[in-house]
Amino acid sequence: MTARRVVVIGHGMAGARLAGELRRHDPVADRVAVTVVGDEPHAAYNRVLLSGVLAGSLDLDAVRLQEISQPVDLRLGIAVTSVDRSRRQVRLADDSAVDYDALVLATGARPWLPDVDGLLTEHGALSAGVFAFRSRDDCARIVAGARPGVPVAVLGGGLLGLEAARGLAGRGCLVTVVHPNGHILDRQLDPAGGHLLRRVLERLGIEFRVGTTAARYLPGDGLKLADGSHVPGEMVVVSAGVRAEIGLAKAAGLAVDRGVLVDDALRTNDPRVHAIGDCAQHTSSGVGLVQPAFDQAAVLAARLTGADPAARYRGTPVVTRLKARDVDLASMGDVHLDPAGDHPPGVEVICVQDPTRGRYGKLVLRDDRVVGAILLGLPDAAATITQFFDSQTPVPGDRLGLLLAACCRPNSPQARPWRRCPTTRWVCRCNTVHKGRLVAAWQDGARDVAAMATATRATTGCSSCRNTVTDIVNWLASNQPA
Repeated sequence: MTARRVVVIGHGMAGARLAGELRRHDPVADRVAVTVVGDEPHAAYNRVLLSGVLAGSLDLDAVRLQEISQPVDLRLGIAVTSVDRSRRQVRLADDSAVDYDALVLATGARPWLPDVDGLLTEHGALSAGVFAFRSRDDCARIVAGARPGVPVAVLGGGLLGLEAARGLAGRGCLVTVVHPNGHILDRQLDPAGGHLLRRVLERLGIEFRVGTTAARYLPGDGLKLADGSHVPGEMVVVSAGVRAEIGLAKAAGLAVDRGVLVDDALRTNDPRVHAIGDCAQHTSSGVGLVQPAFDQAAVLAARLTGADPAARYRGTPVVTRLKARDVDLASMGDVHLDPAGDHPPGVEVICVQDPTRGRYGKLVLRDDRVVGAILLGLPDAAATITQFFDSQTPVPGDRLGLLLAACCRPNSPQARPWRRCPTTRWVCRCNTVHKGRLVAAWQDGARDVAAMATATRATTGCSSCRNTVTDIVNWLASNQPA
């Protein structure tokens, strides 16, 4: 039997995960022959951890993903120039061609650059002193220019912008964040949470200009804002969002909107062509999120190898974390309900605030299940509430106790025993480590948290999972069955 030819365009986190999942289902390549084409010259890396590189807590080698198990035809440092759907062929920049039976677009997203006078040269390149924050090379360039005392303006108060700001402030730079909306992280936080997070970051040396936009870039001097004020900046780091990379798909005649349109089987309007990750537009996924891409890769690999023809992607409950040193923030689900407002039957909103200590908690329940939460400075509660959010199991009756983590201590009868958790339960989202992988690492000899970090990289991202990994190590050490 001839193996079907699967070509993956893109060797980022989505493309690399898909290749690994294909090989997991078909390790000897008798069902699918896999070719992966990536335009970056580097091996695949964990983009989520780049903020750690910027902060100096990780080096670039530490963000590399695990190598794809052979056999995979991996072609790096070469761009795809076109897709010929009639010939089922992909053309590459070196004038070679690769034939396919199934094609997967995992082309990711590119940084969005706001319309600011002077930000780009007349040829469309970034002006001197301006840096995007998206790729491994972007990160290396920013680190090379970051020196103590250098004023830096960061355009964008979303997750990546704040992570860049915290990393640069940790290097001694004088950082000012410019954000157009009324509070930072406005997609993930309500106004109260956003304002308190700003206060926490201000204590760490970061300044903010919110509710205004940049009007002009003054090379070597900074930004002139729309309100007439000025932000100093020998460097300007742009992290104002991303846009799906759909150029190839559009040129090939595939249906696109904000991304490449796909159904629950991750098929485009051409059933031989699929899309996953940041370039794909599914009814329940957003751009810039890693976990949906991994879930999509698992579904598509099961379908392409025939391991599970009925596999469908139904969406991913997303938990976002701010990976910034000295800040512990998790946000999930619907967080914008007003605690004092009128709510539909079965909906509860509970809030606690401790501004002096930089702590804020908001819990949104529907029919006793977590449908939204903001947890700033509450790591124990974040770990437990995330489990309830992922599993959609009913929460304990003591809502306030849950939010304050009083009922979530390791010896509490209400704490969820790790023995009963499925092996697929996520523990470290930065490095996509689930309980089963930690159990396997234990069985291979990793007997403490440091050894687990070496074997799986759990805890080496934002470190918010360290307490959970410690609990699992203690549980495994007690000889309870997995």
